[in-house]
Amino acid sequence: MPEQPTCTGTQGIDLIKQYEGLRLARYLDAVGKPTIGYGHLILPHESFNRPLSESEALALLRRDLRSAELGLRKLVRVAITQQQFDALMSFVFNLGAGRLRSSTLLRYLNAGASSHAADQFLVWNKAGGKPLAGLTRRRQAERKLFLS
Repeated sequence: MPEQPTCTGTQGIDLIKQYEGLRLARYLDAVGKPTIGYGHLILPHESFNRPLSESEALALLRRDLRSAELGLRKLVRVAITQQQFDALMSFVFNLGAGRLRSSTLLRYLNAGASSHAADQFLVWNKAGGKPLAGLTRRRQAERKLFLS
């Protein structure tokens, strides 16, 4: 296996934080799931009975990223830069490793066609079959980071 980054860098964390937003108290996400912090899905065994501090929200984000990083490392079979890893982590954090696993983006990446892979970020800007402005901006930012 070629050398590759193993954890999300500052640029990736900043990108995820920017697009996930920070909510210190429990809320229901767009599909009605209990969520807190930077998009942390509250699991049945977890209870958040008080608002988080910003440092607690960041610690929770870093914990969530660890499992996503492991999933990403298992999928990528070519050497990638830290910026590419970070862009892919934003994608995986938002959509899940399963979506990346079955994507043309990953097929292009693992075939060594990075520029084609970068363009595939832009395909993933829809919810309910309709493009969303926020997702379009996020995918453009991920593509830009991936190419940097």
